[in-house]
Amino acid sequence: MRVPASSNSNSGGKNLVVYDEPTSVLGLRRSPTPTTVEEKPLVSAASGSDNQFPSDDHAMRSMDWDSIMRELELDDDSTPNLKPNFPPPAHFAVVDPPLPVFPDQLNPAEYGYDSNSNNGGGGGFDIIEDLIRVVDCVDSDELQHAHVILSRLNQRLRSPAGRPLLRAAFYFKEALGSLLSGSNRNQNRLTSWTEIVERIRAIKEFSGISPIPLFSHFTANQAILDSLHQSSSPFAHIVDFEIGFGGQYASLMREIAEKSSATGGFLRVTAVVPEESAVETRLVKENLVQFAADLKTRFQIDFVLMRTFEMLSFKAIRFVEGERTVVLISPVIFRRLNGISSFVNDLRRVSPNVVVFVDSEGWNGISGAGSFQREFVSGFEFYTMVLESLDAAAPSGDLVKKIIEGFVLRPKIAAAVEAAAVNKRQGGGEMTWREAFCAAGMRMVPLSQFVDFQAECLVEKAQVRGFHVAKRQGELVLCWHGRPLVVTSAWRF
Repeated sequence: MRVPASSNSNSGGKNLVVYDEPTSVLGLRRSPTPTTVEEKPLVSAASGSDNQFPSDDHAMRSMDWDSIMRELELDDDSTPNLKPNFPPPAHFAVVDPPLPVFPDQLNPAEYGYDSNSNNGGGGGFDIIEDLIRVVDCVDSDELQHAHVILSRLNQRLRSPAGRPLLRAAFYFKEALGSLLSGSNRNQNRLTSWTEIVERIRAIKEFSGISPIPLFSHFTANQAILDSLHQSSSPFAHIVDFEIGFGGQYASLMREIAEKSSATGGFLRVTAVVPEESAVETRLVKENLVQFAADLKTRFQIDFVLMRTFEMLSFKAIRFVEGERTVVLISPVIFRRLNGISSFVNDLRRVSPNVVVFVDSEGWNGISGAGSFQREFVSGFEFYTMVLESLDAAAPSGDLVKKIIEGFVLRPKIAAAVEAAAVNKRQGGGEMTWREAFCAAGMRMVPLSQFVDFQAECLVEKAQVRGFHVAKRQGELVLCWHGRPLVVTSAWRF
């Protein structure tokens, strides 16, 4: 049910929205800096309350977040300025995604390994074969045999060291072990403030040396802005299924503040979040509300627990008549739900103005519909490429690289392996997200030219050889030596 955006009722109904600026932080005196679009990590003291989630008030009050962020250099603007002062975009190649590679087709020489090497008995490729054997054992429910093979792998892969292929093998071996032991559900849960700070630091460092995170954020933001600029409504509502720490909304709010200064725009975000991210969610809320107040932008953020969304679907989200609705999704939401097609059908009933899909996890049209082995191998190849690109961006043995792998990539790999196993238990055969979109009557919307050269300039700024930007049937693709790492597309019903 949508309620009128102009409603000023004080009846207290849950579906009513009053468009007023947040009043709890209007006394803040930090000077806004709305003249650039670069993304700035937002971390500050979180002192408000949110009754939807449990919290540790004593820990919140005792943490000196300003000092922590200064120590980690998270209080500076270190991302590139991407205002449109660039030459016309270069020619974009049109590429097709590589076909998924299966175990008997894997070529160790492609990853820099000699099959005749004495290093690890085949240069490490035999380790990959053992990983595939574990996957096959899980597929056939031979769990005891799987444990035996994993035990042997634990002796050979004691730490994530060496070349990208071996480091990827370690993380995937670890994910399989957690899957078999039943501890995989805790892989993404941050249990201490130290872990939260380290995750924030890792994200910041990743954005500083690799174009992967900022490509995802800037292309999604510009697709959102393009949609909002096509409407005369000053009210915007973004439904976000993977908000993370929310830093991507800094540049988006700056742009909205500049474009709607005359009309008095209003941005509302509804984030669907897992239950284990309660503390981070509270931090996100306080930071974004404070940042919006600095910009004098009217802003509101609400949270819906994933468990609630699983039961009620989009009925759990408040929609307001007169708002322009954007739904921002990634493969994460499909991992948590039982069916892609049912999610898309429910999405069609909401009829958003645009759906922005950002795939930074190598789904590429096959994930969600393949066998456990197929998806495992596809994920392994994808994250090996990510680690290769990380090696090219960071010096050998750099501590920053270890932090990024431990706090950003390792949890993603664990989630990918779990999702492939869940799909196997559910029998597989589900449509891919692309097939589900088309079956529901969705069509792709071309991204604007500004998105193109914004992405191109971002890659040039990174100065890491091997990255390039390509177009693929209306999608914008960040590639590593011709292989897709991030794919952004916009869709409408």
